[in-house]
Amino acid sequence: MSDESLRTLVEEHWRALEARPTTGEDRLRVSSLPVGTGHGPVAAAVDHEEHRHLLLPIDSHRKVRAGLDGPVLQLRKRPLEDADTYQTYADLSCLRQDLNDLFTGLCVDVLTAVEELPENPVKGLYRVLDRWKALFQKNGPALGPEQLAGLFAELLVLNTLLQRESSAHRLWLGPKGYRHDFSTGKTSIEVKAGTDTSSRKPRIHGLDQLEIPTDGNLCLAWYGLHRITTSGGGIGFVDLVEQALRECDDESALLGLLAEAGYRPSDAPRYRDVRFVIAEEQWYRVDSQFPGLTTSALISAGLPVSVLDVSYTIDLAKEAPAALTPEEVSLVIDRILQESP
Repeated sequence: MSDESLRTLVEEHWRALEARPTTGEDRLRVSSLPVGTGHGPVAAAVDHEEHRHLLLPIDSHRKVRAGLDGPVLQLRKRPLEDADTYQTYADLSCLRQDLNDLFTGLCVDVLTAVEELPENPVKGLYRVLDRWKALFQKNGPALGPEQLAGLFAELLVLNTLLQRESSAHRLWLGPKGYRHDFSTGKTSIEVKAGTDTSSRKPRIHGLDQLEIPTDGNLCLAWYGLHRITTSGGGIGFVDLVEQALRECDDESALLGLLAEAGYRPSDAPRYRDVRFVIAEEQWYRVDSQFPGLTTSALISAGLPVSVLDVSYTIDLAKEAPAALTPEEVSLVIDRILQESP
């Protein structure tokens, strides 16, 4: 169905509902639309204040994104019941009637996305909301070469996790300032990258970055990267971002994490030509034999911990601990996913 047909259709439903009398403050006047999902048809609705709603049927256990609560748009989880049915919805509503025309345009985009993703309508909804939001965002400062390499490496690990579990983006805590890039609180992964492929010297930031979780495990994943300009060679930075967005079950949450890491969808043209070849990938188990400075190690040595803003470099090419085998790396991935909340 074309956008114009959808616009006419949903407007007709809303106008018909507005012409019907209200029956109570807690009730909605609802009309099913000919756009189906795995849980039933999408519906148009109008409440007792004449606010327009778009209702996307969802599983009763599905969570709906928080934070969109006026003054113009509101999104919440809403169960509705009539004489014959009980259904839970993701309820998107417009709280200003003077903006109904814009809301209709937004809903047309949502309906189009739902037609493409009938088994996951909320993902289509989030995708549209984020694209509309991006219209009003300014580009942030460009990522530097080291930041690009570091984020590229984190995306490699993230996509490995997402290929096994579509909600694994919840383990990516690095953008929020957590000491480890990926963690359940018990099992953690710290990701490091370098573009000098002749060395293996990760930069460590702080005395807690190599601190092992209490009664847990920490691994350091090292990526030696070579940046290239050849079109079609290596792996594209933007390609990795787009792969992660396809694999995850909540694009909005991942876009938020990417923004905190310094990347927004509007930045894509800036990084479209950024490509890396993975020259080396090595994973290490961080234990008492692993080189590094930590608060607990200093305390154990009887040294006072009174220094701040510690950064240092370790050399993993000289007498380095043995790297994990591919089978051991797979076990680490399995463990962190099994512990995922």
